[in-house]
Amino acid sequence: MPTRPDLTHIGLNAGKKARLRRILHDHGLRNGTALFLPYDQGLEHGPRDFFANPAASDPRYIVRLAVEGGFNGIALQIGLAEKFFWDFAGEVPLVLKLNGKTDIPPDDAALSPVHASVEDAVRLGADAVGYTLYVGTPAAEADYAQLHRVRADAQRLGMPLIVWAYPRGSAIAAKGGKDSFYAVEYAARVAGELGADVVKVNFPHPEKRNGVPAAYDAEFSSQQAIDAVVRSANRTLLLVSGGEKAGDEAMLEKARESMEAGATGLIFGRNVWQREHNEAMQFVARLREILAKYPSS
Repeated sequence: MPTRPDLTHIGLNAGKKARLRRILHDHGLRNGTALFLPYDQGLEHGPRDFFANPAASDPRYIVRLAVEGGFNGIALQIGLAEKFFWDFAGEVPLVLKLNGKTDIPPDDAALSPVHASVEDAVRLGADAVGYTLYVGTPAAEADYAQLHRVRADAQRLGMPLIVWAYPRGSAIAAKGGKDSFYAVEYAARVAGELGADVVKVNFPHPEKRNGVPAAYDAEFSSQQAIDAVVRSANRTLLLVSGGEKAGDEAMLEKARESMEAGATGLIFGRNVWQREHNEAMQFVARLREILAKYPSS
């Protein structure tokens, strides 16, 4: 089993280490694992994501869900953080998303514009900032330049940087697609090399092999694939997304395989809050049962 990176060995300055330790050991299960609740889908996908559970369109409902569910953090865009997080400040860590885009432009034009700052995160009492990086698009030069500025500010202000590493664009589509083993492993490696403290990826699908490089055009189990993704992240902590809503048992098995591979934790959004409240809490309890089996220092 790949080894999960330890906070004392990943090159953090004092501020970053203190905040990440607070996230991992003062919240959630307090055992070094993490469960995050992202709520940036209103910008990223539009209001349609709330049709399944209209209560989820209320940000206050979502923040309360993060508190009640014992999450290690909630990811919010700045407008929602300004208007709703203060009711629960200190009860659950805030990850302030610094960029975001609508899903209206095509993937080949994918660039997630920066709309908030690390200083905003400090002012709001956040424990980390989030940045969406689109790996594989022609907009890489502008994307890297934005990330450079964010990374420098995060280092200066002691704020952990979580990179949402998302393969996108026609070149990715022609090489297995955005959640192929090839694309996900590549994205994890890119995020680590560009300075992420934590990288968030989707679970890899090794069966998606159409057009992938020869090394990936072979039979791999899902466990082998996620093991390799964790290795490629190196000393960057890794979070695995719940992805598109699927059957509970399939999602829970992916969660178990991710933790077995050495991931630091899970980030489940729509798979949680598109459910009615009691059902959501039951599903979260099952995720916490998995995390409880993989403690770290």
